[in-house]
Amino acid sequence: MGVVVFDPEAFKARYPEFSSVSDLLLQDYFSEATIYLNNTGTSRVQDLGVRARLLGMLTAHIAALYSGVNGEPASQLVGRITNAAEGSVSVAASMGAEPGTAAWYLQTKYGASYWQATAPFRTMQYVPGYSRPPLPRVFPWRP
Repeated sequence: MGVVVFDPEAFKARYPEFSSVSDLLLQDYFSEATIYLNNTGTSRVQDLGVRARLLGMLTAHIAALYSGVNGEPASQLVGRITNAAEGSVSVAASMGAEPGTAAWYLQTKYGASYWQATAPFRTMQYVPGYSRPPLPRVFPWRP
């Protein structure tokens, strides 16, 4: 198989809201994204086109969390906004009780897209052809 190579120009064309983020920082975010999604020949996502799109979503998610969107600084809130008021400004955020690690991904639209797109890859995978050798029969009470 192969690996996906990060292309900052293609990323910024797909996600223009990150045009103010440096290519070096985006490359670092992409490297961080490969921690969450394996970018080697043994990845569950074998199609390089699909893997590139998923890594782009993850890179955008990480960039939104740490660098902000459209030149705005990143929000210091952790989680999704659950309640907001205008008079005397009040905001409440919660990570929620999402299954698995969904709460972290659902903080941005990019992460939510990634979470939905990876649903087929988060299932059990049956690997045929392996059988465990039989356990030895040990009966200590018999001679």
